[in-house]
Amino acid sequence: MAVQMNPDQLTQFLVEVFPQVHEDFDVMAVDEQTCEIALNVSERHLRPGNTVSGPSMFGLADVAAYLLILAQIGPKALAVTTNCSIDFMRKPAADKRIVAHGELLKLGRALAVVSVKIKSEGDPRVLAAAQLTYSIPPKG
Repeated sequence: MAVQMNPDQLTQFLVEVFPQVHEDFDVMAVDEQTCEIALNVSERHLRPGNTVSGPSMFGLADVAAYLLILAQIGPKALAVTTNCSIDFMRKPAADKRIVAHGELLKLGRALAVVSVKIKSEGDPRVLAAAQLTYSIPPKG
């Protein structure tokens, strides 16, 4: 199946549907199975200890899964997270973007499952790993 939305279209979708947070994210790449989405880390994403907060990393994983699914099914704003499991393994650097590497594990009519690994830009070590399930709205 061909990708329905490219990185520019996904970025524009974020601008239109999520104007409050679209500047936080850069859609770096997307194809039929994978995506790379970066979080532009700023002071509001940090927690005590000068590291990126867990909620910010969760948000990146969620946005990466959402955009990877939309790239496949088109601009369906009402696709929603139904489950997420995330493991935090390392402290991210506060002075680098963090990048989510998403992989589409399953895309059905009603549900999609995505695996996401988060890394600091330029560092191969995994900071956090998540698996997310999304409910896809019915066609029509």
